Amino acid sequence: MLSVFNLVLPFFGLIFLGFFVARINRQPLEALGWMNTFIVYVALPAMFFQILSRTPVSELTQWGFIIGCTASTFCIFAIMFLIGMVRTRRIDESTIQGLAAAYGNIGYMGPPLAILAFGAPAAVPVALIFCFDNIFHFVMSPLMMAISGNDKRSKSELMVGVLKKIFFHPFIIATILGIGAAVAGLTPPLAMTRMIDLLAAAAAPCALFAMGATLALRPLKRVPKELYLIVPLKLLVQPFMIYAMLNLTGDFPPVWIHTAMLMAALPTATNVFVIAQQYGVWVERASSSILATTLFSILTLTLWLYAMTNGLIP
Repeated sequence: MLSVFNLVLPFFGLIFLGFFVARINRQPLEALGWMNTFIVYVALPAMFFQILSRTPVSELTQWGFIIGCTASTFCIFAIMFLIGMVRTRRIDESTIQGLAAAYGNIGYMGPPLAILAFGAPAAVPVALIFCFDNIFHFVMSPLMMAISGNDKRSKSELMVGVLKKIFFHPFIIATILGIGAAVAGLTPPLAMTRMIDLLAAAAAPCALFAMGATLALRPLKRVPKELYLIVPLKLLVQPFMIYAMLNLTGDFPPVWIHTAMLMAALPTATNVFVIAQQYGVWVERASSSILATTLFSILTLTLWLYAMTNGLIP
């Protein structure tokens, strides 16, 4: 158990360090603008390119794994969405609730934690989950908001907007370039490789610190009733569901299954707040969901990692 604590605590330590510094320094939320720009447009894309460009091409076409992971994400989204519809009869609010239960922090927390926990073999499943889960969320959010009437764009504008989010997102661009480099067998010049390595090393600490600061500057103002469902769905049910799905869709190495479960067990992504704010729906409660799942995940992630690293989950 001590080894698991030594693995998990530095990650949450960086989050709480960001939280603590933000509380003391009292800078406005906008002060994080350039740091978030560095993380999203430079550091994390460099990390994804670094991972994928060094990956054997044969490992990037595991469609059974992709289908199993994406299907489990959809199922969790659908469960919470339907519960939300029964409670509120509002498609837009139910969509944000569904995202809060299904959309984990697969960009900031997932890659560094999975690779540190399971080593280099975790890089490929991390990249596949990140790519296809984000495509799912980029499509689902505007589609459901358009159905609800909250998104007033025409069908053509909506489609163009979805395609732009998918193909112009820095993470997706880095993924495409990384896969292209792996297929072509290209290696960047030594100076560029060293710069990419430096940027990739900065991704995790900067992202986790910024996440903590963001949580501090968005205090818990409203605790939604749905939180009692979102927290267990996100942190407990989704990892079990992805385990079941992957055992149905193929025969994958344990490290792939454990990586997928770890990614599924991550707390709600801060992007859920961004989407809620964009459409003006469930904004404060989305922020509460992120904070609550992050706090509870300290316990649940520790238990999941202990179970995986001690052979309790085959």
